[in-house]
Amino acid sequence: MARKMKKKVGGSASAVEALSAKQARAANILAILRKEFPGAVTALRHGNPFQLLIATILSAQCTDVRVNMVTPGLFAAYPGPEEFARADQAAIEEIIRSTGFFRNKARSILACSAALLERHGGHVPDRIEELVALPGVGRKTANVVLGQAFGVASGVVVDTHVQRLAGRLGFSARNTPEKIETDLMEVYPPSDWIEVSSILILHGRKWCNARRPLCVDCPVRSLCPSADSFGG
Repeated sequence: MARKMKKKVGGSASAVEALSAKQARAANILAILRKEFPGAVTALRHGNPFQLLIATILSAQCTDVRVNMVTPGLFAAYPGPEEFARADQAAIEEIIRSTGFFRNKARSILACSAALLERHGGHVPDRIEELVALPGVGRKTANVVLGQAFGVASGVVVDTHVQRLAGRLGFSARNTPEKIETDLMEVYPPSDWIEVSSILILHGRKWCNARRPLCVDCPVRSLCPSADSFGG
């Protein structure tokens, strides 16, 4: 029994040491990338929390560039939840068609707007429990809105870029956004949660793209366990 207990404690200590080393490496990576991408924030253009909420819903399976092409006209026609709630779905679909999955997105936007009016007086709530209860709003969307519009660190936004980088940088070996977010929240302190998402997204676009990562010139190459895998 004593031997088993000793082995268990030793394993636990090793896990703690491994996590500590991972956290130190993550901090160094973030420090370098802060210089590479100073003042990193979401690329989704918005004028208020509601516009960011709608833009984030539209960004599912779509680039931020494309969303930013659509939202100026969309928000000019429908400035707030009151206008959206009264809108014809077909009219919304026509405006957002180029973002993909436009019928589902239009339904979500209309239902979300109606729910905001009914439950929150037309205001976007600043609590994650209330946000994820809205139609069409998952944890990723809620994290974006809370972090970028309210400065609330509710978690780490995990999009396709962050998911890819979490694996390549050795921060998570898991394959669902929820589990990857849990791992990243363990690696980084809450004070970094908002910023790290925006920085990793920018790094993914510039250096660590999906098909041909530019490992040779990557500013965090020396800290990346995957750099040699790509022949960089």
